[in-house]
Amino acid sequence: MVQKVLVLNGPNLNLLGEREPDLYGDQTLEDIGAVCQKVAQNHGLELDFRQSNLEGELVSWIQQNQYTASGIIINAAAYTHTSVALLDALLTCAVPVIEVHLTNIYQREEFRHNSYISRAARGVICGFGAHGYVLALDAMAQILDSNS
Repeated sequence: MVQKVLVLNGPNLNLLGEREPDLYGDQTLEDIGAVCQKVAQNHGLELDFRQSNLEGELVSWIQQNQYTASGIIINAAAYTHTSVALLDALLTCAVPVIEVHLTNIYQREEFRHNSYISRAARGVICGFGAHGYVLALDAMAQILDSNS
C-alpha cells in the first residue's frame, strides 16, 4: 500500500517567486511542488501538495487527512507564530509531522522565533530555501520506513 504524505503550505506562499525573492528565492510554489512530486515518487510515496491563505482551511485539511495520510509536512508560514488551532489539529493526528521554513526563522525578527507548530513536529527544517522540502520528504520517507 502506498503511503500518502500531505504537504501543507500557509499564507502568502502562493506568491513565491515574486514576493521578496532575495529572502525566499525565485522558485514558485508550483516549482517546489513539482520537485516534491519527483522526490516522493522516488521514495514510493503519494504526495498531496496544497496551499491556502485560510487558517481554517488548513485545519480542515489536517482533520480530513488524519486517518488517510501517513505523515504531514507543513510550512505554516505566518500561522507558525500565531495558530493554536493548527497546533491542536496536528496534535490530534497520530502521524509524524515535519515543520519546514524557507528561511532561518531564528535569524529573523524576534516574533518569528516562536513556533506553535514545533510542539507537534518530530523535527524542524529551516533556512535551506526550497531544498528544505526535499530534506523533509527524505526525512519523512526514513521515518515511515522505520515505522513499517
